[in-house]
Amino acid sequence: MSSRFDDPELPAHIGRRKPAVMPLIHTGNLSEIIFVTVCTKDRKPLLANDAAHRLLLTAWNAADHWQVGRYVIMPDHVHLFCAPSKRTALPVRRWISYWKSLVTQSWPNDDDKPLWLTRAWDTQLRHGDSYTGKWHYVQQNPVRHGLVTHADDWPYQGELNVLPWHDA
Repeated sequence: MSSRFDDPELPAHIGRRKPAVMPLIHTGNLSEIIFVTVCTKDRKPLLANDAAHRLLLTAWNAADHWQVGRYVIMPDHVHLFCAPSKRTALPVRRWISYWKSLVTQSWPNDDDKPLWLTRAWDTQLRHGDSYTGKWHYVQQNPVRHGLVTHADDWPYQGELNVLPWHDA
């Protein structure tokens, strides 16, 4: 069965149903920071608790090709900023798959599995103001969802590594 998306005359991005897979773009002396969102399968609210928080921190520390900077763990998804920790770092998608598998292996309840959606969303930041703006937006997620009154009251957020922005 054919659809309008099969038309070879249309640009490839028309009708895209998942994000494009883009490699990390090395930009000389600019920061290389990626904004990532990972959701649980069927948006199950499994993550906003102390045990899941500890498992995620442990997995991020073990998956050492990338450093996690600021993060917010919501009941059914995680937002984080990350940067390569070595020049030969795994592609970000492989790194995400790796730490998701570490969390899944340690997850205490088999009835919750599979834990994660297969894909994740990632965007390389291009400007320092984008980094600051995205962080302020992400940090307000628990407030927008009615989980806390003030963003600082949300216990499932933090910063594992400082990922400074530099333009040159």
